[in-house]
Amino acid sequence: MPRALISVSDKRGIVPFAQGLTALGWEIVSTGGTAAALRGAGVPVMSVDEVTGFPELLDGRVKTLHPAIHGALLARRDSPEHLAAVRERGIVPIDLVAVNLYPFRMTISRPGVTFDDAVENIDIGGPSMLRSAAKNHEFVLPVVDPTDYPDVLELLRRGPIRPEVRREFAAKVFAHTADYDAAIAGHLTPKEDGLPARLGLAMERVQTLRYGENPVQRAGLYVTEEPRGMRDLTQRQGKELSFNNLLDVDAAMWAVACWANRPACGIIKHTTPCGIAVGATAAEAFRKARATDPVSAFGSVIAFNTVVDRATAQAMADLFVEVVVAPSFHEEALAVFAAKKALRVVELPVSRGARALDYKRVRGGFLVQDQFEFDPADQEWTVATALRPSEREWADLRFAWAAVASVKSNAILLARDERAIGIGAGQMSRVDSVFLAIHKARQGEHALPGAVLASDGFFPFADGVEQAAAAGVTAIVQPGGSVRDPEIVEAADRHDIAMVMTGHRQFRH
Repeated sequence: MPRALISVSDKRGIVPFAQGLTALGWEIVSTGGTAAALRGAGVPVMSVDEVTGFPELLDGRVKTLHPAIHGALLARRDSPEHLAAVRERGIVPIDLVAVNLYPFRMTISRPGVTFDDAVENIDIGGPSMLRSAAKNHEFVLPVVDPTDYPDVLELLRRGPIRPEVRREFAAKVFAHTADYDAAIAGHLTPKEDGLPARLGLAMERVQTLRYGENPVQRAGLYVTEEPRGMRDLTQRQGKELSFNNLLDVDAAMWAVACWANRPACGIIKHTTPCGIAVGATAAEAFRKARATDPVSAFGSVIAFNTVVDRATAQAMADLFVEVVVAPSFHEEALAVFAAKKALRVVELPVSRGARALDYKRVRGGFLVQDQFEFDPADQEWTVATALRPSEREWADLRFAWAAVASVKSNAILLARDERAIGIGAGQMSRVDSVFLAIHKARQGEHALPGAVLASDGFFPFADGVEQAAAAGVTAIVQPGGSVRDPEIVEAADRHDIAMVMTGHRQFRH
């Protein structure tokens, strides 16, 4: 009779899995709470101490660390010497291990968790059993993911499991334990200036992509355990997402996350906005955002920070769009989108305030920084000019400062009525970004006189202010901090422009 050892912290699906094994003629060995749960469901279970002949010790810290368990896991079935050794000691081989680990990440994410609580949630026996089973995967099937239980039962029903399938399960185990150990090491390692001295990054490939940025590049989507991230992406309709689609989806949802309590729409091309606005409804936000640059909106990725309803879907009906992404969609909206078979419709949670690290690949390593989070607070903003912004200008300045944070640096954004009317992105000089933003606004036939301007970094010279004044800009928000701030403020005063300084920049490279 084949024997399975089951010991899980996450008990999702474990009862039907054990029932399925029993129906296939397997004997179940289990520990503690898992054994109690299985017995409560009527599954016959042998306890670990019956196998080892030794009681649990130290409040359960020592249960499975015993030769009767690890000998049963590590004995090679094709080795006469191994089989003789386990028979001599009365050890029955174990053919399947279903184990998942103490929830260390969940524990350390809780506010106010103590060091002792974190240490108590470091699993020792679980990783040891998994690694033993994975090392001997030719004969012992290691199962670490509850979502695999139905597939495992089906594999067992069909007969012998192919070696390459066993190898996949073993690889999954070692990736899982590596990620687990990396989380522990990161938590225990002394912090230097708030960053860990060592980093381990484990990711799971959830999708193989047709190609990368260009057809000659292989590509895939790998995800971490970070909450409200790409792991939570759900595609509701349309063609397979491409590498570039996924980049734009991430940039698009980031662009609309600034507005927690107002519907916002971002229209993204090549990871930077070509339109962005807020409105009373999602449909209004879309119409305002599209008006920023209707030509560039063709073939874009469009994001919303709120549910997409039928009216919003209908407002988009005449525009070719690659992807629409939002936290959720009404069924009536999906019915409208269904007419466009190629349109990709994606649900992805809005991520706000998540403490995470941001990685940028460099040759032979990574640059690591805190992930940027937009700060809406304006208490430390100062008016540097004699002229103060009007009430309308203040509303537009706050909007423009939030919107420019999602534009590639050097970034300039012109706004009016809480929508972008011209965007200058990614230029090598700030004055060129000002020129481009004004040019795009004029192309769209937007009224420039009375517009406000946001700059993600300070003005190194007064030339950008001079250009903005000539176009009719009446208020500017910028970080300040240039050695030429006095002459830049003087230029604004000379042209009756109100200038607000925030005290911090928002570069996005």
